[in-house]
Amino acid sequence: MRPENLTWEDALARLKSGNANFVNDSMDGKLQDSSRREELTGGQHPFAIILSCADSRVVPELAFDAGLGEVFVIRVAGNTANASSIASIEYAVAHLGVNLIVVLGHESCGAVTAAIAGGDNGYNLNHLLAHITPAVAASNDHSVNAVVKVNANLTCAALSERSAIIRDAQGSGDLKVVPAFYNLGTGGIDWL
Repeated sequence: MRPENLTWEDALARLKSGNANFVNDSMDGKLQDSSRREELTGGQHPFAIILSCADSRVVPELAFDAGLGEVFVIRVAGNTANASSIASIEYAVAHLGVNLIVVLGHESCGAVTAAIAGGDNGYNLNHLLAHITPAVAASNDHSVNAVVKVNANLTCAALSERSAIIRDAQGSGDLKVVPAFYNLGTGGIDWL
């Protein structure tokens, strides 16, 4: 049995409220001090999972005005659903009871740009980009931002397709997987 946590609806509302704080430069900055660090030595209880790109301009904890221990963040270029990122998400779903997964793509993603350009980028990068090329193929518009949005949607589907843990939690109605797009200039999140 999964541990109790916020419903996905409440978790999504908290993320939206936190992003509004970030966009409006009114972040509360709570849960980021030594007492919070001490509180978390006994365990973690994040309310949302964020699969985000590794891009240094996109910091989910800041973009959602979240404190220590509030969001379980997995960062990999192109916010791809590879074996390691899926396993990390499965842990948070099965053992921490998290009911919301957000796949967060972003404006001007370098990994998506590389996937669109194609070519040989070396073994490791080619392996990573292979997770993004289905979005390039599926997109009618090959602009970077359009493909980023398709990639976020396809990654959401891949999480369900490739993980029985995620699929079963979704099937029970407890878990929601949501694609999103981060705007670099404003810091605002578009929910796709």
